[in-house]
Amino acid sequence: MRLRNIKGATEAIESSPYCIQAPAEMKNHWREFFGNDNPIHIEVGMGKGRFLMNLAALHPDINYIGIERYTSVLFRAIQKMEEAPLPNVHFICLDADALPEVFDEKSIDKIYLNFSDPWPKDRHAKRRLTSRQFLARYDQILKPDGVLEFKTDNRDLFTFSLEEVSEAGWTLKASTFDLHNDPVLNEGNIMTEYEEKFSSKGNPICKMIICR
Repeated sequence: MRLRNIKGATEAIESSPYCIQAPAEMKNHWREFFGNDNPIHIEVGMGKGRFLMNLAALHPDINYIGIERYTSVLFRAIQKMEEAPLPNVHFICLDADALPEVFDEKSIDKIYLNFSDPWPKDRHAKRRLTSRQFLARYDQILKPDGVLEFKTDNRDLFTFSLEEVSEAGWTLKASTFDLHNDPVLNEGNIMTEYEEKFSSKGNPICKMIICR
């Protein structure tokens, strides 16, 4: 993925009150950080943050953490938060590989993956955020009754993801190859920037909900 570097993005992230610095130090202290016992939901690869912030505005009784590795993208999310601050949203600049180093074991109630990088070459399969390698990482931090929701317009990635669910020992709760025409799964759906862009071009959106 090629991203335009934004001058000053790193400095803005390091000084932003919405970004958690040294997140590994928060492990085993997330309840104290938020000051409540509300559920914690995370979005891995949150992009510019619209999806997460819209969710947080609708559910003030849930704590949301957005994970984004690219500083130039995270910077845009910070700008959105500065325009409309939300007390139950924070961001972390982090590679998804490090999730178990940051979050307590069995502490996360829900994980969102939206329009993740498909890594189309077979040799890069383990880098896909729905690969069995990443599902093993999520397994460490997700509560026993927690769920993971994944959306994409990439049919090949979605087919791969469905196959990885059983291979990793997870359970498929629900799935669709055409979310916006599925009256059950589309109820209450909040679109991401990519979802709006791709669906406007006629691309069907795929979604799955999985658990252990």
